[in-house]
Amino acid sequence: MSFLKRSLIATAALGAVLFVSNPAAAQFGPPPPPPPPKETPWKNTSLDAATRADLLLKEMLPNEKLTLLMGHFGTDAQWMNFRGDIPGLAWKMPAEARPQSAGFVFGIPRLGIPNQWQADAGIGVASQAGPNPRLRTALPSGMATAATWDRNLAFAGGAMIGREARLSGFNVQLAGGVNLAREPRNGRNFEYAGEDPLLAGVMVGEQIRGIQSNHIISTVKHYAFNDQETHRNSASANISDKNGRESDLLAFQFAIEVGKPGAVMCSYNRVNSIYACENPYLLNEVLKTDFGFKGFVMSDWGATHSTIPAANAGLDQQSGYPFDKAPYFAGALGDAVASGQVSEARLDDMVRRVLWAMFSTGAFDNAVDVQDDKIDFAANGKISQADAEAGMVLLKNEGALPLIASAKKIVILGGHADRGVISGGGSSQVYGRGGNPVADLDLGPKFFPGPVSYYPDSPVAALKRLTKAEIVYDDGKNPQAAAELAKSADVVIVFGTQWTAEGVDASLSLDQNGDALIEAVASANKNTVVVVETGGPVLMPWLSKTRAVLEAWYPGSNGGTAIARILTGAVSPSGRLPVTFPASLDQLPRPVLDGLGKPDRPVTQINYDIEGAAVGYKWFDKQKLQPLFAFGHGLTYSSFTYKNLKADMRDGNLSVSLAVSNTGKREAADVPQIYVSAPEGAGWEAPKRLAGWDKVALKPGQSKAVTLSVDPRTLSTFDPATKTWQLKAGTYSVAVGTSADSLGKAIEVALPGTTFDIRGQKVKAN
Repeated sequence: MSFLKRSLIATAALGAVLFVSNPAAAQFGPPPPPPPPKETPWKNTSLDAATRADLLLKEMLPNEKLTLLMGHFGTDAQWMNFRGDIPGLAWKMPAEARPQSAGFVFGIPRLGIPNQWQADAGIGVASQAGPNPRLRTALPSGMATAATWDRNLAFAGGAMIGREARLSGFNVQLAGGVNLAREPRNGRNFEYAGEDPLLAGVMVGEQIRGIQSNHIISTVKHYAFNDQETHRNSASANISDKNGRESDLLAFQFAIEVGKPGAVMCSYNRVNSIYACENPYLLNEVLKTDFGFKGFVMSDWGATHSTIPAANAGLDQQSGYPFDKAPYFAGALGDAVASGQVSEARLDDMVRRVLWAMFSTGAFDNAVDVQDDKIDFAANGKISQADAEAGMVLLKNEGALPLIASAKKIVILGGHADRGVISGGGSSQVYGRGGNPVADLDLGPKFFPGPVSYYPDSPVAALKRLTKAEIVYDDGKNPQAAAELAKSADVVIVFGTQWTAEGVDASLSLDQNGDALIEAVASANKNTVVVVETGGPVLMPWLSKTRAVLEAWYPGSNGGTAIARILTGAVSPSGRLPVTFPASLDQLPRPVLDGLGKPDRPVTQINYDIEGAAVGYKWFDKQKLQPLFAFGHGLTYSSFTYKNLKADMRDGNLSVSLAVSNTGKREAADVPQIYVSAPEGAGWEAPKRLAGWDKVALKPGQSKAVTLSVDPRTLSTFDPATKTWQLKAGTYSVAVGTSADSLGKAIEVALPGTTFDIRGQKVKAN
């Protein structure tokens, strides 16, 4: 009997494959599984994860190894609009899976290896389409959390959704989106953390660390260069090694170092013509060798294309079958091992990595179960609200905010602000408690990545609670009628929304004629405040006519309350942009989105070497372009000063210190940002780089000393030939500011030439 048939029969006994190819086995039943071993040294929690994984691996049978490498979709096909090219497909999820979940991987009860219950997780415990979706707490979007520039809030939000995942019966969260915002029209930018590798990597890393504090596995995704949705399943992101290492790959490296995720999810797209999930450069060379990643690589749902090339290139687990065309890592992988096309050592490495992730996170030792009644939704909503309030960015304010108590009439227009706040669409969709308040409206697609969903925390209702003014709401569908109504108000607040989603890229305009509404209303009443709820940057042709603009992003479960508290001054805005807002499309490296409106064959080629590592504000600096709003920008209701900026070498690294003072009349938080410029000939991709930041909450008149240690990789260039980071000797300029285009007087510091290894450790002085 072949390795394939032996593996399938034995694995079927454990319920782990989709079919049995041996008719006799199907008729009479497979042999019973072996008894549990008498000794279980891998359960000794005093041992390190690697040792425990090795001990357990020695006890595993070939079919049991295959079991851990094959993932199944956790939702029945009747509720999904996918893979219509498979005739007669009637996918039934495994009975053990959590209903309407992302995925499921069978464990090995004989050895105490738990099942893997997987949930989509960017902003909370998501639910797939179908009846009675699970209702959970939604954090603000990833972009909003990045806009807090607050490591502690990122960790707290991750810890909260990790707790809800555990109590919902999940031990794997498909969270940690860190793809850089190279393309501001990317439909999934709302899941990610902006354009700078240091900011994005650290903030996402903290969220991952929070999730895994609950003894569950988090991924980091989508690895790598999955920076647009158009033709995402086929397009090739083309970029040099140096440019990639100094941008997107550096963001992943920071996130992995901070968060220590158990898993990495590889992406749909090709990278330099090779699919990311069978790309040996990405998986074996960069991730596992250079970064030293010890966990496992899982594919995105539908991103596995082969057995032998994928396994040998570094993919460890196929996820979400039947989104892929075949169960490549079931029996076919067993046959590939039996024939020697995939080595037994490689098979063991794949399994060892899964086991290491379970042991290192505590998922192996801490069983999960569904305990919905133990979720503290009120407390979790407060965590989401704190995140939303800290991430909202006051882009413009000419004295209109906070709303004055003397205002007698406030007219609120548009954005379905009487019903709730918008969320982004696709696999990250969390359904909020109270249901979808716009379900009766025809706002978008009925199926994936829809339906368009709101959270029922209405800004209108919240403002009625927090103000004494008469509040009148109109849906704004008729801009002329809305403008007439606006004339009677002391203050007008216009809500503009932009729904973005997985699978589709967006324009940089507001939905539902939002720009025309704001234009008409601002022309009728000069005291117009605009609140925009968007997935990322938008153009603002009406900006000069408004008195204030608040970027609220997708603000999560308590988003309406958070918006109202910012507008009324109950809390001072402290968010800072994690992404540049362009003034026009022609400022972008690719004014026309690659592949838009074109077939995906021949394969869309995306040239990321146009900007290389000069992503976002670096591109604008390099090209001497003035954006609409710069990276790092954000206003407050108080005022701050910076003094005593100093820079020197401590323990071989650059250290920067300064004093931050609140010189205003309100308690507020500030984000001093440190930017460094290199000497001529250093080989930097742009004139300056973000080198560090802190978030400082101060009472009026209070000051605080801030000291930041600068990671040497933010000062160096990557040398592909030696795989080292090279810091050029010379005089560097260090400045502190409130945004990338608003810096104070720089100071100079002489830095010695130094070589650092790929992980930022000093190798030698040059």
